[in-house]
Amino acid sequence: MFTDYKNLPGNSRVWVYQADRRLTTEEIEYISAKAIMFIEQWTRHGDDLKGSFTLKYDQFLILGVDENFNNVSGCSIDSSVRFVKELEQELKIDLMDKMNVSFKDGNNVNIVKLPDFQQYAQDKKITKETIVFNNMVNTKQDFDQKWEVPANESWHSRFLV
Repeated sequence: MFTDYKNLPGNSRVWVYQADRRLTTEEIEYISAKAIMFIEQWTRHGDDLKGSFTLKYDQFLILGVDENFNNVSGCSIDSSVRFVKELEQELKIDLMDKMNVSFKDGNNVNIVKLPDFQQYAQDKKITKETIVFNNMVNTKQDFDQKWEVPANESWHSRFLV
């Protein structure tokens, strides 16, 4: 059952997927249509899930589920992963590479491999004030408050000199 993302409560479970490149307007429209169709049929052992999605910076897909309505199960999580993998194949993008790290440079979102991020931190091109994206957040509230933060407030801080 699809609902507007803004209507999900703060304790809703979220998953953040970052594309390895900026998405086109057509790709965003395609993902949006596919996500609504997926969420409309998303279930947990036959029971509807109340879910939503949002897209940020033309690069991040966030799926969310209101677990006050129904909890997700392993099978329902697996079906969401299959959905994301289908998007990857259809659009020739990578949404699941956990070795990609994203940060802001002014208003630009940059995605680099983790070893490059570590080198940038060593070279002080990335500092404690650099805005990073903490894709490890688990709830909508954490996404809203702790997703886009200075590097020293995230797991990224371990790489700072």
